[in-house]
Amino acid sequence: MGATPFHRSILEVRLPKHFDKPTDMKYDGNQDPLEHLTAFEARMNLEGVGDGVRFRAFPVTLAGPAIRWFNGLPQGSIHGFLDISRAFLAQFTTRIAKAKHPINLLGITQRQEEPTRKYLDRFNDECLEIDGLTDSVASLCLTNGLLNENFRKQLTTKPVWTMHEIQTVAKEYINDEEVSQVVAANKRHSGYNQPRLQGNGERQKE
Repeated sequence: MGATPFHRSILEVRLPKHFDKPTDMKYDGNQDPLEHLTAFEARMNLEGVGDGVRFRAFPVTLAGPAIRWFNGLPQGSIHGFLDISRAFLAQFTTRIAKAKHPINLLGITQRQEEPTRKYLDRFNDECLEIDGLTDSVASLCLTNGLLNENFRKQLTTKPVWTMHEIQTVAKEYINDEEVSQVVAANKRHSGYNQPRLQGNGERQKE
């Protein structure tokens, strides 16, 4: 048996017969290690396996510089999953994404001609990267960035909306907006296809 960072006790752990190895989860040192570790643990919880199997499965998710780092750890130095978790996070700590401040939301504004649906998608994506975001701040920033006047007026009818409430109310305005866009497009298309008339009122030959 070749050199390995795992302690002998870990190597003696057998994988369950129907264990689904997480070969589809790859970390090469360029992503957020905390996100990878969290996703890995969630996967292992779903599999219902203990720490022993987690030790054995974790290296399968590493690639490139990450697996080279793992293979370079001192032989027998990993005794538990906490050991490998700490070492992994310490090695790739500079890749941990810093949480954004709520003030970042003020920069997420609806662009000219941008559908409200697309704007809400961008706004929600930004919200997911902010820790401790309150409904009051989120609703205020969303209202501030809206160009859809009717929707904006609706959001000013009460001081605080939850994001769930906003999404529910938004459906009506998004549907109206999208129907209007379809109607306008059909009118343009219809006008373009109408036969052109000559000065004497006769249809111009194409």
